[in-house]
Amino acid sequence: MIRKFGNAAAGAAVFGSVALLPSYPVAQEAEGIFQTPQRPSLNFYGTTGLIDMPSAQMMPDGQVAVGVSNFGGTTRTTLTFQATPRIQASFRYSGIKDANFSAFDTYRDRSFDVRFLLNRESRYLPALTLGLQDFAGTGIYAGEFIAATKAFSNARIPGTVTTTVGLGWGRLGSSGSIGTPFGEDRPAFVAGDSGGELSIDQWFRGNAAPFAGVEWQINDKWGLKAEYSSDAYTLETANGSFDRKSRFNFGAEYQVSDGVRLGGYYLYGSEIGLNVQVQLNPNRPAAPLRIPAPQPYFIRPSRREDPQSYSTDWVKSEAEASVLVRDAIMPLLAAEGLTLIETRTTASTTEVRFSNERYGSTSIAVGRVARIMARLLPDSVETFRIVPVVNNLAQSAIVMRRSDLEALEFSPDVVDASLAVTGFDSASPVLRGSARNEEVFPSLNWSIGPYLSQSLFDPNEPIRIDAGVQLSLAYAPAPGWKVAGRLQHRLTGNIADNARPSTSALPAVRTNARLYADNSDTSIRELYASRQWKAAPDIYTRVSAGYLERMFGGVSAEMLWKPVASRLALGVEANYVKQRSFDTYLGFQDYTIATGHASAYYEFNNGFTGQLDVGRYLAGDVGATVSLEREFDNGWRVGGFFTLTDVSSEDFGEGSFDKGISMTIPLNWFLGKPTPQSGSRTIRPIQRDGGARLSVPGRLYEQVRSGHREELVGNWSGVWE
Repeated sequence: MIRKFGNAAAGAAVFGSVALLPSYPVAQEAEGIFQTPQRPSLNFYGTTGLIDMPSAQMMPDGQVAVGVSNFGGTTRTTLTFQATPRIQASFRYSGIKDANFSAFDTYRDRSFDVRFLLNRESRYLPALTLGLQDFAGTGIYAGEFIAATKAFSNARIPGTVTTTVGLGWGRLGSSGSIGTPFGEDRPAFVAGDSGGELSIDQWFRGNAAPFAGVEWQINDKWGLKAEYSSDAYTLETANGSFDRKSRFNFGAEYQVSDGVRLGGYYLYGSEIGLNVQVQLNPNRPAAPLRIPAPQPYFIRPSRREDPQSYSTDWVKSEAEASVLVRDAIMPLLAAEGLTLIETRTTASTTEVRFSNERYGSTSIAVGRVARIMARLLPDSVETFRIVPVVNNLAQSAIVMRRSDLEALEFSPDVVDASLAVTGFDSASPVLRGSARNEEVFPSLNWSIGPYLSQSLFDPNEPIRIDAGVQLSLAYAPAPGWKVAGRLQHRLTGNIADNARPSTSALPAVRTNARLYADNSDTSIRELYASRQWKAAPDIYTRVSAGYLERMFGGVSAEMLWKPVASRLALGVEANYVKQRSFDTYLGFQDYTIATGHASAYYEFNNGFTGQLDVGRYLAGDVGATVSLEREFDNGWRVGGFFTLTDVSSEDFGEGSFDKGISMTIPLNWFLGKPTPQSGSRTIRPIQRDGGARLSVPGRLYEQVRSGHREELVGNWSGVWE
């Protein structure tokens, strides 16, 4: 019979922690290599550096920084990501007031940087970094550099002194040149250039000039900086933005909190500057994650001690036994924020399929299910098959032997040892002979709350925002079926005030976004029906029809091949859609298009996932999108993408080709309590019509992968939390 037990207190809660480490000293040596500073200071370009010049330092692996600086009529806002311990990438949005080479009051510019750590700092050698600044923009900030940085500390001097010397080209080689070591020809910045293309022909060409600087971090709060700059600011001084009287810059910085740093500066002998630096690390949450400790694993008596407890007489029939387990396990899973979908039981094996509404990590949910099964099931049940389910898609079967769990409960290397004895199998499309939870369907979920929509990088108004109230509905009449919609009512905003007309040489599939915002305060953003199911153990399918996104409606079908233990997944999607009317109610326009892609996904090491999509886009252009994203164990994601199609850069227009940055932050990182919800944002330097892909709700890959082996292994410690 089913074992009964009470709801006794589970024990002390397990608390996450935030390591509030001081910024400095930084020169802590480990095996001859100096550790990366916890929060190295940023320069006016929002990258690790001095004041206006770069340094060779890197941020800790995975760190994200936002820098906002202003001086001499120039404001720069930069997002920087330490993609790997040796690679740092940045996206910058700048504004130069009263630029005489621009028709706008403020010239707006978007640019990308990348830098590579060639040598880590050690006892005797400095850190050495090579960098490319504005390597794929208009080129107004284009420059290359190689820099060396060394930190020193002495008992006679408080804090840490860090020195930097470097050699720069382009902007960074325009003052105090010592020659042209790699060639004289270097194209100058041309106002009105659409930008967006790699300027390989100018890298490390033209004049080269040295720069240098020193930073004294006096204590955990205060730091001083001085530098010799190699940037002549030719455009800005000719424009009258400021008068450059000196090559020397000076500044003082104050660490306000763990992640915020402020600085004030005297620059180029004539200007006062300000800099705000914010640094976040995915591995140091804003609020400690508090998860109640799980119940301990129930240890069965040995078969020798109590042979009768291993009797299988309790199984009169598998159908009856499955119903018994279903009824007993449902409330226990619900207490953990999990929903039983179905279960099937034999005398020796029990499979439990469930959905997770509480935990950001599937592995935590798997561990909670295993503990409940160990306490609930009769002793004869040796094999647990635990199957997480997302929207009717059984992701995988995590196979555990009960005896292994019992033996490893108090093992010092329980995480690695338990992973070694756990199996990962494909979950069958249908669990035949199961006892289903009849309370799951039909279901109705709804929410109402505020929303914000942003439109970025308009030259007249770089940030436009609409705000209002949003109603979301989702009705699931049966497994795999869903009817969903989203209704928005705008209360205030200025996105519709954008008066720039579309000048696209392609069908206006994205550049007419203003017209959708301008025609109605109330809009149906989505209204569709979908069905998704497993066609085979490793094949997932989806069909959707209706108003799929704000601008298009029609029919979409997708199939994904993704074995549980494979890093590779392959998919194909086909869509036939029609452009929606501008009032975003129920009408359509004349434009129709058949669009679709073949996709390949691959999970690399260290949390990186690559994606390649090849096919036809909404404007009829044909090409490919390449994406690379890094995911951290706690759900943070940062990535980038670019799309190249048969549309020329001239026909594409400003930006030359589609590209952007994506970021996802789990809400539990801020809230400190478990939740699977997260917030996502995609930043495009410019939204044009080329390379525009249909936005379909519920694409399969992200639904499937969270419960497959690679994702589970990366968070396997959660099984024991």
